[in-house]
Amino acid sequence: MGKDVIVACDFSSAEATFEFLDRFAEAERKPFVKIGMELYYAEGPGIVREIKRRGHKIFLDLKLHDIPNTVRKAMAVVSKLDADIVNLHAAGTRAMMEAALEGLTREDGTRPLLIAVTQLTSTDQESMERDLLIEKPIAEVVMHYAKTAAECGLDGVVCSPLEAGKVHSVCGNSFLTVTPGIRFADGDKGDQKRVMTPAAAKEAGSDYIVVGRPITKAEDPVAAYMRCVNEFVD
Repeated sequence: MGKDVIVACDFSSAEATFEFLDRFAEAERKPFVKIGMELYYAEGPGIVREIKRRGHKIFLDLKLHDIPNTVRKAMAVVSKLDADIVNLHAAGTRAMMEAALEGLTREDGTRPLLIAVTQLTSTDQESMERDLLIEKPIAEVVMHYAKTAAECGLDGVVCSPLEAGKVHSVCGNSFLTVTPGIRFADGDKGDQKRVMTPAAAKEAGSDYIVVGRPITKAEDPVAAYMRCVNEFVD
């Protein structure tokens, strides 16, 4: 898969989700969709299957983080949903990431892409030190998590677009960077602290950008989505 815009469908119901996706019925392309915890917990695995049936690629963003055995078993269940990308927290340790990869791999050897969350884009240096007692520079922490994920055989990481280029320099160009924290230059940052525009994220080396409210809350979501595509992909 090449560069793409992933739309964060952070809705609380299937009804709201399909009302949004139906607006793309006549669009030039079907958006890659992120299903996060809110929608998944509201609707269950059926929402993944239905969105997939409608022809969308899916990033299932559940951010697993538990003991290795629990994550292994959970990933074995997730693997049956036919998502394209799934994730976990790199902070769960090397053993957890290796167990996740084992559980996610199907009997025929196929599996979705597995990526690790480094530090959330709502986290900054101050909050990381104050709340997590991590005193290393945030960029150093992200690179350490990314390198560990790569050594465990994962396909990439979720990171800030500010860190994408450095991740590639440390882990190689084939190691994917999936970057939330995307805002238009004329848009509101919301609760994100480490943000970048789609065009700047492209220049920085992001492979995928995850865009939520700038598209889902736009007056014309299709136009906002195509603006992202034009700035990032084309």
